Amino acid sequence: MSKPRVVKDYDKVDETVKQQIKLAYPDGFEDHLIKFVNRDGLNVSALPFETEEKYYLVRMTVSQAQAIIEDDDDYDDDGMLRDDVREEYEDNLDEDFDD
Repeated sequence: MSKPRVVKDYDKVDETVKQQIKLAYPDGFEDHLIKFVNRDGLNVSALPFETEEKYYLVRMTVSQAQAIIEDDDDYDDDGMLRDDVREEYEDNLDEDFDD
């Protein structure tokens, strides 16, 4: 059985999913964007991300991907996820799976 596909803007994604995305892409998003044609026939770019339940396409342009990382305190000046943040998110996810 295939997973449901969810297409969302980054700012509308649940915080827990954002944490998982940051762990999956600790070096930023822009190099991982894919392009596809949406149901309206428009070319869009998105960050692919898969959980156990869903396959996400998180809509963003290259410039939006860069701005998200630049504005996010979870990333250092080089655009890398900070080690302390990574550890905190990993702990949070471990707690979620223990429930």
